[in-house]
Amino acid sequence: MDDGRLDALGQTIVSALPGAAIGHSVAFNQLTVNVEPGRIVEVVKYLRDDPGCRFINFTDITAVDYPERAKRFEVVYHFLSPTLNTRIRLKAEADETTQVPSIIDVFPGADWFEREAYDLYGVIFVGHPDMRRLLTDYGFDGHPLRKDFPTTGFVEVRYDDQEKRVIYEPVRLNQEFRKFDFLSPWEGADYPLPGDEKANK
Repeated sequence: MDDGRLDALGQTIVSALPGAAIGHSVAFNQLTVNVEPGRIVEVVKYLRDDPGCRFINFTDITAVDYPERAKRFEVVYHFLSPTLNTRIRLKAEADETTQVPSIIDVFPGADWFEREAYDLYGVIFVGHPDMRRLLTDYGFDGHPLRKDFPTTGFVEVRYDDQEKRVIYEPVRLNQEFRKFDFLSPWEGADYPLPGDEKANK
């Protein structure tokens, strides 16, 4: 579809779903519709069932973290319409306490995608029949794809030969972080490195 037809489709969707679809944009030959998170099921049903849309192929659900925003998450949905031969992206803004309705009753394939978004970002999907972590361990602390999650994590997991089981311990950094000057390797560092005192003077 060209940009003009995508823009017309976006206007049709927004006018058909007042208060649920709150705006649209076209960029890079893709249509994006901003939706109210509490009414996502209504929007998805319309996109699937309306004869002018027929977005019957569910592709993906993910999230994006913008920690500087009041509503830090954008929950992002992708669908394909073989009838129109085009794709659509839905975006819903949410914060850490927003309860986004699950679309699993409309598209059962959304099951693991919603679990993954919960596990990695902490987005809460209500109405999901099995909202458990999917990729991290059961006792995992935090959500690892959030921008404020530490690179080292909070705990380290190892197998203990004496106790004959896996144990969790707080992360310990056994050495100081090295200083990197990112200069040319041929110029050398402008501070003494360990072992420099042994070099011939």
